[in-house]
Amino acid sequence: MAQDEILQLPAPRLTGPMSIEETLARRHSVRAFSDRRIPVEALGQLLWAAQGMSGIGQRRTAPSAGALYPLEVYAATPEFLAHYSPKGHALRVLRREDVRAVLAHASWEQHFVERAPVVVVLTGVPRRIEVKYGRSRGARYLAMEAGHAAQNVLLQAEAMGMAGVPVGAFDDAQVDAALGLPSGEHTLYLLPIGFAA
Repeated sequence: MAQDEILQLPAPRLTGPMSIEETLARRHSVRAFSDRRIPVEALGQLLWAAQGMSGIGQRRTAPSAGALYPLEVYAATPEFLAHYSPKGHALRVLRREDVRAVLAHASWEQHFVERAPVVVVLTGVPRRIEVKYGRSRGARYLAMEAGHAAQNVLLQAEAMGMAGVPVGAFDDAQVDAALGLPSGEHTLYLLPIGFAA
């Protein structure tokens, strides 16, 4: 893949073999992953669960205060670091580089971050929501939205026979730098996902 290549993802599935009740009952944090790779269809499904288009107007799969959508979603895999485009349901490959070891180091040596086949990264652009709700309330709504999106990813992983864990303990500046985030965008959550060991 060349730099900035667009990877079109398969259309997301709208039905699955597991009920929401069973998914909720089975979901738990897993920090030990097998070496099994995640198929591109499953990667697309995870990213769609985070911030994909829901099919209802221009809405997304996770609620957003004022429909301002301050979240951005990235995928760190062994092959690349990429940014997710909800409207096109596609990945823009930023670098053909494995940044998972850097993310693990920045997460205070939580080495399972490096061993996960994919780390879904949720970032936020506060100014998108602060313009309507102000700094204090905007920060609250941004954190709430990140929680909604993270839970969607974790439940989607469980429904597909995978597992994951939310990680909030990391050096913000190191992770932002590893992702090459622009000014005004900051990391909120790391979600290592894979098949349980």
